[in-house]
Amino acid sequence: MNFAIRNLSVLAYAQGFTLWHYRAGAVSLDRVAEKGFFDDAADMFAAGDMVMVSAAEAGRVLFVSRTDSGVATVPLA
Repeated sequence: MNFAIRNLSVLAYAQGFTLWHYRAGAVSLDRVAEKGFFDDAADMFAAGDMVMVSAAEAGRVLFVSRTDSGVATVPLA
């Protein structure tokens, strides 16, 4: 499955930082973490944002590392 904008929501916003939630459903956490998964919403994301992902298998928090040539994320350590 691919990214679905209806599953993306803002949880908090302050001083240019946004905390997002994405409901992945049956999409695996590894697929959601792939570079480019969030590209359809690239104009909404900024480097430094965080995305809380809820999937059927588990959850994960991703850090948006860049948005200049597609949305790239890395898992928080």
